[in-house]
Amino acid sequence: MTQPIIKVQQLDKIFSTDDMLTYALQGIDLEIQQGEYLSISGPSGCGKSTLLSIMGLLDFPTNGKLFFEGADVTKLSLEQAATIRNEKIGFIFQQFNLIDDLNVYDNIALPLRYAEQPLNKKFIKEKVDHYLDLVGMSSLYTRKPTQLSGGQQQRIAIARALVADPSVLLVDEPTGNLDSKSSDQIMAMLEVLNIQGTTLCVVTHDIRYAEMAKRKIYLLDGQILGQRN
Repeated sequence: MTQPIIKVQQLDKIFSTDDMLTYALQGIDLEIQQGEYLSISGPSGCGKSTLLSIMGLLDFPTNGKLFFEGADVTKLSLEQAATIRNEKIGFIFQQFNLIDDLNVYDNIALPLRYAEQPLNKKFIKEKVDHYLDLVGMSSLYTRKPTQLSGGQQQRIAIARALVADPSVLLVDEPTGNLDSKSSDQIMAMLEVLNIQGTTLCVVTHDIRYAEMAKRKIYLLDGQILGQRN
């Protein structure tokens, strides 16, 4: 088997408040392989989003190890973690996290404009145009996020997450703010992206959408209760 993109070993996340320890995650062992479509489901408060945040280097474990593309990234500096996030990891959140003052085009271009190595405008335009077309939003590139529906905003968030060609796409409750029709469209789009080769890890409370993944992980009280293909 090839080297996993993400690997966690005996991972714990403990929060301390008012002399009380809360185990958000306990003893998690998990690998995500290139091209995989993995879902993580479970009840509210079970640790799904915490696990995704750690795997995406937005947070760090209390105990255990985290590897990204074979490298131990457990104790990176904030700056080192930010570099890997920007270059290697695409994020899609329940809150679209678009910048209202920027139009659709400039929102998608952000990761490229903040790349460690400066990119020329022609290259950025080609990339943004490609992903605008991919998510069916080419005709709306001058619009501001506030002029778009929730489903359209999430499409823009997907394009922004993909524009830097990340190694893995981490998706946290992508349908939480959408109606059922838009939710189905977004999940169908993610499924197509995986078929085309995108590595996908989706956190969802919706069993219907969890079942779309090729491998399903179920969390309860911060522990992996079960997994199946």
